[in-house]
Amino acid sequence: MDAKKNAHRNARKNIVVVGAGYAGLTAALRLDRKQRITLISAESHFTQRIRLHELAAGRPEVTVPLSELTKGTGITTVQARVGGIDLDARQVRTEDGRVFPYDTLVYALGSRTDTTAPGVAEHAYTAETAGDLRARLDAGGGDLVVVGGGLTGVEMAAELAESYPAWRVALATGGAVGAGLSDKGRRHLARTFGRLGVRTHEWTRVTGVGPDGVRTDQGVITADVVVWAGSFTVSPLAAESGLAVDERGRIVVDETLTSVSHPDVYAVGDAAAVQVQGSTNRMSCAAGMPIAAHAADVINARAAGRTPEPFRFRYLLQCISLGRRDGLVQLVNGDDSPKDRILSGRTAAFVKERICRFTVASLRWERARPGTYMWVKGSARRTGAEAHRAQTSAAR
Repeated sequence: MDAKKNAHRNARKNIVVVGAGYAGLTAALRLDRKQRITLISAESHFTQRIRLHELAAGRPEVTVPLSELTKGTGITTVQARVGGIDLDARQVRTEDGRVFPYDTLVYALGSRTDTTAPGVAEHAYTAETAGDLRARLDAGGGDLVVVGGGLTGVEMAAELAESYPAWRVALATGGAVGAGLSDKGRRHLARTFGRLGVRTHEWTRVTGVGPDGVRTDQGVITADVVVWAGSFTVSPLAAESGLAVDERGRIVVDETLTSVSHPDVYAVGDAAAVQVQGSTNRMSCAAGMPIAAHAADVINARAAGRTPEPFRFRYLLQCISLGRRDGLVQLVNGDDSPKDRILSGRTAAFVKERICRFTVASLRWERARPGTYMWVKGSARRTGAEAHRAQTSAAR
């Protein structure tokens, strides 16, 4: 019997990873390469999403070929869009008609800017269309409005105001600009926006976008160009496939990042609802890469017959670029709430740049030596599955 168990344990498994962003690549590169690993990506390259505002402002390139990042690993890379997942048959179907069977599925399709508000898809640019935005801004000046007061919107507004002085930049948000920052952080942000000439429309509820500008509960903010930097949304594929998801469509997982409804599926990055220090993870590479690395460790441990450890993680800081020569590093508690301490100016810009470089360097290190990526681990807290059960019970 033991011999049969060992033979089953040592048999090569088909592991399919869907999505090649920060999380998908981290997981794929960290997996035990004695297994058959297939990475399915809609693009032939990895995009540094945290640099897309730089691309809009003139940075020549923010991508790295997948072939470069997976070279010598034995990982099979497939360029195709995922069209469906058959959880019963354990198969991934791509839009071009191919079918990929799996023993283990790593779901890493990530998130993108939510453009469902009226007129956004027709009249606004997003971080994902940064290349098109740059071409439009190069064509001439005028009024530009960034919608969204979170980190994405703040970085985009500052970067564009610095790089395109011919454009009058404003930022509109339903709350306070940089609401998650400390008082010191918000004061530095206000000073920077003042220096760059960025006008702010705080506590202004945006209802949509039209050809003449941004529709709000206080009237129209006229604009020649609108950049939508609102909340992120995930693909409906997980819910459509039958996986258990939360109210935002993110896959509910247990403390080992395993789907609570399908134990052969792991969810990582923005597509996963993971409890971090008492709340669901923020959609970011700061949380996504540790989640993905731990999921790979769990898969490796189970393949070797070991009991995996629960996921542990704590936040350390939030990094914001405010143009090329200024920045803001907000020190945070483990639950991502702000501390009173910040770094600002050129020092913060230096730190931000090093962190951006570290993300790509981490992928290269994992390619060369799986298991090298490290993160700060906090105490184990209630899992996504436990939170989901608690919410369900409360609703009854």
